[in-house]
Amino acid sequence: MAPTRPAVLREFELLVMLAVLGLDDGAYPLSIRDAIEARTGRAPSRAAVFITLERLEDKGLLTSTFGDPTPVRGGRAKRFFSATRAGVAAAQQAVDAVAAMSAGLSALEKRR
Repeated sequence: MAPTRPAVLREFELLVMLAVLGLDDGAYPLSIRDAIEARTGRAPSRAAVFITLERLEDKGLLTSTFGDPTPVRGGRAKRFFSATRAGVAAAQQAVDAVAAMSAGLSALEKRR
């Protein structure tokens, strides 16, 4: 059996994965959305974040657990997300690809 390759991430999927990895144990949809906005200036909708989280979980790149219900949330529990080994590998592959493709851009800027 051939070794499996990490899943290929789309641009927004990579942003979500990096936010999850950066937030560690505090990765829930709103904190992920806020992290993306703080670092990129891009303000994704909560729905876009949640749909992407579910898609990444369906792909086996994330897992989720529910925290304790809180009165602040009307008794509802937060859903926390964490990366699987496959998710970490996919994020690393995507970051490496971006780094490889962006090598040499500083030389291009100097020509302008």
